[in-house]
Amino acid sequence: MKIKDTKSLCPECLKTLDAEVYEEDGKIYIKKTCEEHGEFVNTYWSDADLYHKVNNFEPTIRHVENPAVEKEGACPENCGLCEKHNTSTVLGLIDVTNRCNLRCPICFANAAQTGRLYDPTQDEIRQMLKNLRNLKPFPTPAIQYAGGEPTVRKDIVELIAMAKEEGFTHVQIATNGLRLARKENFAQELKDAGLNTVYMAFDGVTPEPYIASRGKDLLPQKLKAIENCRKAGLGMVLVPTVVGGVNDHQIGDIIKFAFENRDIIYGVNFQPVSFAGRTPSDAVEEQRITIPDFVNLVSEQTLGDLQPENFYPPSSVEPVSRFMGIMDGEPASVTLNCSQHCGIATYVFIEESEDPDKPDKLIPITDFIDVDGFFELLDKYSDRIEEGGFGIKKRTLAKAATELPKLINKDKKPKNLDITKILLNVFTHRSYDALGEFSKDAMLISCMHFMDPFNFDEDRVKKCVIHYATPDGRIIPFCSMNSIYREGIEEEFSTPLKSKKE
Repeated sequence: MKIKDTKSLCPECLKTLDAEVYEEDGKIYIKKTCEEHGEFVNTYWSDADLYHKVNNFEPTIRHVENPAVEKEGACPENCGLCEKHNTSTVLGLIDVTNRCNLRCPICFANAAQTGRLYDPTQDEIRQMLKNLRNLKPFPTPAIQYAGGEPTVRKDIVELIAMAKEEGFTHVQIATNGLRLARKENFAQELKDAGLNTVYMAFDGVTPEPYIASRGKDLLPQKLKAIENCRKAGLGMVLVPTVVGGVNDHQIGDIIKFAFENRDIIYGVNFQPVSFAGRTPSDAVEEQRITIPDFVNLVSEQTLGDLQPENFYPPSSVEPVSRFMGIMDGEPASVTLNCSQHCGIATYVFIEESEDPDKPDKLIPITDFIDVDGFFELLDKYSDRIEEGGFGIKKRTLAKAATELPKLINKDKKPKNLDITKILLNVFTHRSYDALGEFSKDAMLISCMHFMDPFNFDEDRVKKCVIHYATPDGRIIPFCSMNSIYREGIEEEFSTPLKSKKE
């Protein structure tokens, strides 16, 4: 059954092709034909029911008012952002180098492989930061320095401070953690400069996944990096790259590990491997992990504590952003309005077992809060406030104090968790600290499935909210950057590796 027409890419030549997304035998596929390289059929979502379920959370459209480029040709040609892009930037990324202290087979950025060195100057990086902050109507609120390995830059601490100077409220780095492990005070230096989060690659709890994906056992260094961040009080998110047959059997163990270190780790963002290189189609299908595969693996490996129905797409929380923005008297500057097919997530709490022979119990937020009812209630409140009336905001908060508790099942909530108080505090104060109070008791378990040329879908990339800033002034959606533009940009703004001393 045909679902839609879209645009995709030829995995061989990267030419833009007409494509069709369709349902067959309970799965969702995407197919396209290149005149030179033939037909490609790839799994898009391995569960059609879940695919259709998340369509209930189709995001709103919020164009940027000052696009950097004019639309030319078919999407994703001439990305930058153009006026046809449907979202603004929620998280900006800047590759501060393509150097790395590892040579991982699955990485899409590697100076050693390209033979060229990409190291933007501080002035170039500052201008990229400014470009993200100058987006209208909403400046980009969060930035992530990436690479390569950003910590190999000797001035990375200065770059963190620079991002704060330019007005970013949240600054994080994507790192393999090796320098954090080797230099004990490095985490403290980063935190003092303004770093909010360490976004650390973490592929498993045993040596094998690292040997397979990274070429060596990195687990001891990962554990040391966590310990050094703990000493500095610098929060972390674990980022496993999930590869079928390599570490997909360790998803549950990684979640357990995160909870065991929840004093410093407050989220796990699983990322199914993206096949950005020239990979044989049969190998892609063999190693492909789609979002439905992920939630089913989570269910199996948490002994059923977490179920597929506990997970929601990021776009589902739009009613929260809308309500908070209306309460503040202006549209919310941060709205997770990415495609409903980009990712999935849930908040999870833990209740420790009093019986040493029984495992701790994981409790997803959907077990004790009527999440759908909660979103509906917030939309109702937002509608009321927009209609106006005397003291409408105070009256709405008073109403929330009586209606919110009705959505909570007190018998199923974790012990010693006053979730009503926490939620009311978030909506009353609407501050970073109030959200932090909620997050400290919960673990965000999420999956972000970035696209590659095999499953590339124009509809998804037009709704991307994670964008790279580049030295030429463009702001490019994540999946377009890594599927199409990375090689050309790094070649244009790099030097031959042998011509520059390290």
